[in-house]
Amino acid sequence: MPDFKPAEMMTIAAARALSNDDVCFVGIGAPSAACNLARLTHAPDITLIYESGTIGTRPDVLPLSIGDGELCETALTTVSGPEMFRYWLQGGRITIGFLAAAQIDKYGNINTTVVGDYHKPKVRLPGGGGAPEIAISCGEIFITARHQKRVFVDKLDFITSLGHGPNGEGRAAFGVHTKGPTKLITDLCVMEPDPETLAFTVASLHPGVTREAVRDETGWSVAFADSVEETPPPTDEELTVLRDLQARTKAAHAAG
Repeated sequence: MPDFKPAEMMTIAAARALSNDDVCFVGIGAPSAACNLARLTHAPDITLIYESGTIGTRPDVLPLSIGDGELCETALTTVSGPEMFRYWLQGGRITIGFLAAAQIDKYGNINTTVVGDYHKPKVRLPGGGGAPEIAISCGEIFITARHQKRVFVDKLDFITSLGHGPNGEGRAAFGVHTKGPTKLITDLCVMEPDPETLAFTVASLHPGVTREAVRDETGWSVAFADSVEETPPPTDEELTVLRDLQARTKAAHAAG
C-alpha cells in the first residue's frame, strides 16, 4: 500500500463518489481537487460548474478562487451569475453540490456565518454566499471537512445552509425535496445519513483510523453502521494524478 496523507485520502474518497454522468457544482479547495481528480481518472466526461458561471471547466491547475482565469479559459462556456443560479442551479440541472463548513451538526446542517452568539460573535465568518441555494437545489450534497471536534459540533451556533433539519425532521418539513447531504467525507472516515434518524453514521473508516479516533474528534455521540467497511486505500494512479495536479498548481501559482 503506498504512503499517503489523511488529506489525500479525503480527496480521493470524495473523487470516487463522483460518476462520469454527474453535473457537479464545485467549491474551491478540497472539492475542486476531488472533482478534477475524478475528471482526470475514472470520470473524464463529468461536467464541472463553478459559481462564477463557468460550465464544462477542465482546468490544468486548481483555481485560487472562483474568479481564477484558469476556469474561463478552459470552460465550454461562461454564463452570467443570474443564469447560473436560476437556470442551472434552481432549474434542477446539477446532480451533485460540494459544500464545506466551519461547523456541521449530525444532521448535515452547516454554519458558515458566526461562531458564538449571532449579535456578539467570537468569530464573524464569510457567510453563506451561494451555499444556502446550493444546499437546497442540487440533487444531493457532498460535504468535505477535516474531522475536528470544533467543526463537528452537537449544536450549531447558526444554521446557514439546510441539511436534514435542526432536529432531523427532514427537508420536506421546510418545503425542500432534494436529497440533501448524502455523504460527509473527512480525513478520518466517510459518513452517510441513517435512513431512519437522518443522523450521519460512519459507513467506512480510512486505513489505520480507529473508532476511538473518530469519537474523539466528533462533538456528538457518533454512531457506526452495522457493518463498517475500511475505505480502500489510494491506488498508485490516484496518488500520482493528484500529486501531479497539486504540483502543477503550486508551480503555476508561484510563477504568477
